[in-house]
Amino acid sequence: MSGDRKLKVGLFGIGLDAYWPQFAGLEERLRGYLAKTAERLARPGVDVVHLGLIDSPEKAAEAGHRFREADVDLIFLHVTTYALSSTVLPAVRRAKVPVIVLNLQPGAAIDYASFNRLGNRTRMTGEWLAWCGACPVPEIANVFRRCRIPFHQVTGILENDPHVWEEVDDWIEAARVALALEHNRLGIMGHYYSGMLDIYSDLTQQCAYFGGHVEMVEVDELASRRRDVTQAQIVERVAQFHESFDVQADCQPAELERAARTSVALDALVAEKRLASLAYYYKGTGNAENEDAVSSIIVGTSLLTARGIPVAGELEIKNVQAMKIMDSFGAGGSFTEYYAMDYNEDVVLMGHDGPGHIAIAQGKTKIRPLDVYHGKVGRGLSVEMMVKHGPVTLLSVVQNVDGTLVLLVAEGESVPGPILEIGNTNSRYRFPLGARGFVEAWNQFGPAHHCAVGVGHISRKIQKLGALLGMETHRVC
Repeated sequence: MSGDRKLKVGLFGIGLDAYWPQFAGLEERLRGYLAKTAERLARPGVDVVHLGLIDSPEKAAEAGHRFREADVDLIFLHVTTYALSSTVLPAVRRAKVPVIVLNLQPGAAIDYASFNRLGNRTRMTGEWLAWCGACPVPEIANVFRRCRIPFHQVTGILENDPHVWEEVDDWIEAARVALALEHNRLGIMGHYYSGMLDIYSDLTQQCAYFGGHVEMVEVDELASRRRDVTQAQIVERVAQFHESFDVQADCQPAELERAARTSVALDALVAEKRLASLAYYYKGTGNAENEDAVSSIIVGTSLLTARGIPVAGELEIKNVQAMKIMDSFGAGGSFTEYYAMDYNEDVVLMGHDGPGHIAIAQGKTKIRPLDVYHGKVGRGLSVEMMVKHGPVTLLSVVQNVDGTLVLLVAEGESVPGPILEIGNTNSRYRFPLGARGFVEAWNQFGPAHHCAVGVGHISRKIQKLGALLGMETHRVC
């Protein structure tokens, strides 16, 4: 799983070796710029492969080998002064990863009066070259486009420019999430909900876009593991339920024990298969053990979701990918869909039955008993929660008519107010477009009826992730 791997980012600066004997101190000055960038890139969980200042095609070719040998996930190119594009291309071509071009000046503007008082045109030219990082960026962009090398730009000032380092941080976060997806082990247990044509997915296509491995899991494996759960494990898990949830008084001890048995068995199954996400649905009709397992799964899957192993019901594979993305960004990622619209308050009610992301709940998530699961086999315990009040982001993985996958994103706000107390996740969301405008704008992209919701506004990061994955990202608000 991706937790065993550190993100590796490459870094190099560029210059022109012909300048060094002509302009005293220029090379050292540019190396100083690059050192500051290296300091800003360094952080826990990230290995920076720093190759220094590259100033000739020969050094660039060697850098290309080193980046490939290091297996970097992303390359930062700090353009410190004018340099030939032949000094850039060999350094990145072999790595076959996106490049972030850092077009950073040492300050907001040249001090023209001091510059013009230098009195020596050689010194003046050297000073100008220390500021002219923007000069070769069009040349580099031209060559990258013609060579089909994906690149993105961050333009600004080396120091005291928050925009620059917020952008850099976002790129690193997006690359870290891309790495998590690359090593995600996605479990698929059961079968589709009959007739939900929008959720059917091509598993090879999912691997092509996101990477990872798909592990087919039998519901019988879960049922079998339930037989091995001890009474002591059940007692311990029920105690955990009371600690993690607000268990309602009408929850019968037998139902809590049934859910605990399934939760323990599910944890064992996930650990053995080394799963980092799971999509499931199963009727279980005609097999009492399987029906018992699946109808008692919601509390256990909610615990898994809260600890970074998102679980989606109705075998919604595209949406569990969206949930994994949101959770990998630290935003949560709870399974949701439209419930109703409140035109009086101009909000959209959204929620879902099945697992919820209790780590992003407003207050403690309730456990309630249900006599029926609407549209599904069985009865048992369910969870009821509202997403934390404040900014939220919605994400959907959408399959287009031509088979391509795109990301669909929107930002809004979870707001207080009455919800439907039916034992489901349930929240009230307000959007800048208004309820009517949001629903129409979102629907026009043809998403499945499910999406993932997380806390905070992270559309900017998701757009960068889409760029790293080669996916279009559509933002409706």
